[in-house]
Amino acid sequence: MARRPGPGPGGTEADELANAAARGDLERLRELLDGAADPNAVNSYGRTPIQVMMLGSPRVAELLLQRGADPNRPDPRTGSLPAHDAARAGFLETLAALHRAGARLDLPDGSGRLPLDVAAGGPHGPVGRYLRHPPPRP
Repeated sequence: MARRPGPGPGGTEADELANAAARGDLERLRELLDGAADPNAVNSYGRTPIQVMMLGSPRVAELLLQRGADPNRPDPRTGSLPAHDAARAGFLETLAALHRAGARLDLPDGSGRLPLDVAAGGPHGPVGRYLRHPPPRP
């Protein structure tokens, strides 16, 4: 059964978009974005899809970024940026996708920490090495 574009029962389009991103549901995410959903829409918790996306899915990040999601928008509660979240969780591919799309690696979170400061594995792990010596953006 095909799903219809737009929000599900009782939810806003922004909530549906954020939920699809959080679940890593690439098909539903694409469907909503193709239907002109705003990739920077704020859900009922004040967060955008890229702030709540499944971090282990670089394809979700890439789709949101290709459609105009802002990789440098801080979380309203913590000031954490998507690069902080990917670094903290150790998702190097997602961090690299964010960086290629313009995510700044030199912006602090609400506690003054950089992505390198919160990197899984510390500054000498794979994420830390990437953050210390990121490749040039295309």
